[in-house]
Amino acid sequence: MTNLVPKRMFFTKGVGRHKNKLQSFEMALRHAGVAQCNLVTVSSIFPPDCKIIPATKGVQELKPGAITFVVLARESTDEPNRLISAGIGLAVPKGTNSFGYLSEHHAFGMKAPKAADLCEDMAATMLATTLGLELDPDKAWDERKQLYKLGKEKSIETRSIVQSAEGHKDGLWTTVVAMSVLLLD
Repeated sequence: MTNLVPKRMFFTKGVGRHKNKLQSFEMALRHAGVAQCNLVTVSSIFPPDCKIIPATKGVQELKPGAITFVVLARESTDEPNRLISAGIGLAVPKGTNSFGYLSEHHAFGMKAPKAADLCEDMAATMLATTLGLELDPDKAWDERKQLYKLGKEKSIETRSIVQSAEGHKDGLWTTVVAMSVLLLD
């Protein structure tokens, strides 16, 4: 069997609302532009030499029915006004062609900026430990981010995508998704 190593990736997100939970998920996938694919969730390694492309370009390359690998974060609620979020974080070693880490997080009651920081923190922490950086888990992300930039010849770049929403006022199911979509050439 041939190793499947994605060469390109894009981030996307969406929110959907419907009286049925499954259909709210479908609506979120439509909003994200990936509902026409058979999604296969994978763990969280960002391949070496993988290029990040804009979502608009990536979505255009998807073919209906295609097996499509994603790192997926997803959350749902049918509680009116309940805040939900789903996010993906990415951390890669700066200036190398080494692999990186993707993290997924889904939460209740967390606003998008906090979820974005947490997603980046988790991905950076996983990567940093593989690079031999010692981290103090009691320090806040902003403090640790500085350590990542100041480490000896080891710097980590991070980014994230988050979708948050409040539960529908009339109790319809609300689903949020965030994902990285891995494309094979």
